[in-house]
Amino acid sequence: MTDISIRNVKVLDGTGSPAFDADIEIQDGRIKTVGTAGPAKLEIDGQGAHIAPGFIDTHSHDDGAFFRYPGMAFKLAQGVTTVVAGNCGFSAIPADPSIDPARASGGILAGVEAGFTDLNGYFEAVMGKQPGINNMMLVGHNTVRAIVMGMAKRAPTQAELQHMYGLVEQAMEQGACGFSTGLIYTPGKWSQTEEIITLARAAKTTGALYTTHMRNEGDRLLEAIDESLTIGLESDVHVHISHHKSAGKQNWGKIKDSLAKIDAALGRGQRVTLDVYPYTAGSGRMIEYFNLENINRDFAEVIRIASCPPFRDYEGRMLIDIASEQAVDITDLVRTILTAPKGERTICIHFIIDEEDIATNLRHADMMVGSDGIPDLRGRPHPRLFGTFPRVLGKYVREDGVLSLPEAVRRMTSLSAQTFGLVERGKIKEGYWADLVLFDPDIVIDKATYDDPKQEPIGISTVIVNGQVALNNGQHTGVGSGKMLRYRRTAYGE
Repeated sequence: MTDISIRNVKVLDGTGSPAFDADIEIQDGRIKTVGTAGPAKLEIDGQGAHIAPGFIDTHSHDDGAFFRYPGMAFKLAQGVTTVVAGNCGFSAIPADPSIDPARASGGILAGVEAGFTDLNGYFEAVMGKQPGINNMMLVGHNTVRAIVMGMAKRAPTQAELQHMYGLVEQAMEQGACGFSTGLIYTPGKWSQTEEIITLARAAKTTGALYTTHMRNEGDRLLEAIDESLTIGLESDVHVHISHHKSAGKQNWGKIKDSLAKIDAALGRGQRVTLDVYPYTAGSGRMIEYFNLENINRDFAEVIRIASCPPFRDYEGRMLIDIASEQAVDITDLVRTILTAPKGERTICIHFIIDEEDIATNLRHADMMVGSDGIPDLRGRPHPRLFGTFPRVLGKYVREDGVLSLPEAVRRMTSLSAQTFGLVERGKIKEGYWADLVLFDPDIVIDKATYDDPKQEPIGISTVIVNGQVALNNGQHTGVGSGKMLRYRRTAYGE
């Protein structure tokens, strides 16, 4: 008798093939049979639902969420069974106990607990919390640079560069899937291309990735693409472009040109992939988007406050409305927020993306899905934290027909698993780990909105993580069966 038998389902196996009817047997955390299932300790009647591999969030900032919210309910409800954390140059590791992790990251790494210095230590600490889902980690440039150089606005010395390289290399040896940069953020924005090339070479030893929040996603998007491709070529490392977009109305449509550059690179044999989130607004640390000596009024006018420690009553409101209510100039309001105690930890939402650009991105064969959610549940976070994957399935597959259901599932599962080195995951295949999601493609949709962002989606009934039921008929079980994954290797502790 097996552990679990799932019957009466349509199987989307993650390869992009059409759905087919089959039963699934699960034994000891893995898929035992795809075909006809025998009796089991737990029988699940899928009632005609579709079953897919668990979705993989290729772009998360959940490093600290595994401590603050170890059940990871906001991901499980979407069908997400694995995240890739440590993006945009901000990672929980390496860590120096004498340095506050918020020094470089502000609120992005909120919740990270102290007591570890490397990836193994982080994995051990997170496993002690019984995580609800799996986690694969990147090592972040901003984190590494802040440890070695502080906030220095200069190139590193040779000794500093070697120190940084050693930290990145250690993370790779312990199972990180790549080296990430956030080149619009402090202190990464002060680095030159040559520094990034040198550090990215540490990923080559394990065949891992270079993932990047590029130096510019607006007026100089195409130059930033060129820099990213150059880094990949010079370091001989697979390049992954994070949250690909052309920001600002004057740049809408430009992603056709950036995708053309990427297609040309692919045609030359370079390894390049991308991810996108399905929303017309981005989100991040507000202080990184403004020069306090010359505040951009146009940009301020498209900003909504998500989390604001000094002014909690601003959360969920547009800056332009707050300024009007208070009869103050919007640029003065920005300055007041960002110079207040803990104002630098303000997280904002900015409406800068064209809807058609999202569809263009999703049509690209090498485009994966990443939420880019910042998991601060105290304020009103970007709805992508709760809604990304059901939104793709509901809006862009069912309603808009931008891509087919099997192809959307492939992008969210096997393509992501292959790219980020998740061993024996991302497909419904005998012997693979049983990370699975049951959903109804006719009704699945996100419910999170900018006004009410912490709503779970509908249409996802059951989620299984490593062979254990984590979401049952829409109810969280708290089983805590997640693992800490290592690039192209077994999970931590196995």
